[in-house]
Amino acid sequence: MGRKEKARITVDIYNRPYTIVGTESASHIRMVASLVDQKMRDIHEANQHLDTTKLAVLTAVNTMNDYLKLKEENAALKAKLKEEEN
Repeated sequence: MGRKEKARITVDIYNRPYTIVGTESASHIRMVASLVDQKMRDIHEANQHLDTTKLAVLTAVNTMNDYLKLKEENAALKAKLKEEEN
């Protein structure tokens, strides 16, 4: 099995440059960075007193919450589909 080559992409998140190394396409990495940046800006809009570290942690917590909800929804849909197949 071949290994995907890793790419280094520099992105800006909340006005700071970050170099991301991964096997995803550059456009995918840029899209992820853009979504993180936007989420941080949205949270900052509602919580302007937060410093960057607290803002980053709150963004991570919100993002993980969204992820877990989607994961649960996906599992429920898969179970429903399996049930309908039987």
